[in-house]
Amino acid sequence: DHEVTGSCHYIEACGKSILLDCGMEQGRDTYENQEIPVAASAIDYVFLSHAHIDHSGLLPLLYKNGFQGKIYATDATTDLCRIMLLDSAHIQEFEAQWRNRKAKRAGAPPFEPLYTTAEATAVMEHFVPCDYMEMVEVCDGIRLRFTDVGHLLGSSSMEIWLTEGDITKKLVFSGDIGNINQPIIHDPRYTAEADYVIMESTYGDRLHTAPPDYVQALAEEIQATLDAGGNLVIPSFAVGRTQEMLYFIREIKERNLVTGHDNFPVYIDSPLAIEATRVFMENRLDCFDTAAME
Repeated sequence: DHEVTGSCHYIEACGKSILLDCGMEQGRDTYENQEIPVAASAIDYVFLSHAHIDHSGLLPLLYKNGFQGKIYATDATTDLCRIMLLDSAHIQEFEAQWRNRKAKRAGAPPFEPLYTTAEATAVMEHFVPCDYMEMVEVCDGIRLRFTDVGHLLGSSSMEIWLTEGDITKKLVFSGDIGNINQPIIHDPRYTAEADYVIMESTYGDRLHTAPPDYVQALAEEIQATLDAGGNLVIPSFAVGRTQEMLYFIREIKERNLVTGHDNFPVYIDSPLAIEATRVFMENRLDCFDTAAME
C-alpha cells in the first residue's frame, strides 16, 4: 500500500504510562492510527527502538504537546535522533512555508508546521542514552534492556520486566529486525524468552535469502560508467544505506576491482548523510561487526 504506519504502542504498568516508540506515519494515509489514550503530559516514559522517523518522528510533537518525561534509547539511536529529528523539523518548516505561500494567494488560513527545529532540539534533552545489554532500572517495578537487532546503527529490541506486587512479567518489543550478513552492523541477537511479545512483522510472510554480492555488482557498474567517460550517480537513503555504499566502495578500492581509474573520487552530496557518517564512526566500537572493524 506504499504506506509506513508510525510505530507506537501504549502500555500502563506500575502506575506509569509508557510509549514503545513514537513514530510518524509516512506515505499514503491508508490506515488511520489510534490516538494515544492519555495526554502527552501524562506520559512518563518513551522506550525507543531505533532512530528511523517511522519510529521516532513524532517525539518533537509529543514534547510540543506537553511531554516532560524521559526517553530511553541506545547511545547510537540518541546520536542519530539528534540529526534526524532536526532534519525532519526542517522538512516540516519548509512544507509549512510552501503551503502558506499557496494559502496566502487563496485567502486560506495559515498552515502550522507539525513541529519546529526548536522543539526537535528541545526534546533531545529528555533522552537517556543506554548501552546494549545494560540492565536499566527505570523506576520501582520497571527494568529495561536493549538488545542489538541489526536493522540500523543503534537499533534494538527491548526486554521490559514489569513487577507489580509479587508478580513479574517480561514484555518484549521486537522493534524492526535486520537480516543476517548485512554490512557494517551486527547480525540480530536473539531474545530467549518472554511472557508477552509485541512483534514487528513487515517481512513476516517471507523467507530472506543470503544477500547478493553487492561489491562485485557495484564494481562492474563503476567500471562500465568510468570507461564510458561518465559519472555514476547513486540515490541513497542518507542514514544507513549511504554508509553501506561507502563501505562497499572502500572495499572495491582496497581490492582494486575497478582498473584504469586509480583513486577515482567519491562525493557525498547530502549534509544529513555526512552527519550520519560521522555518527556511525563515533559509534563503531559498540555497533560495528568484526568485518567492518577490520
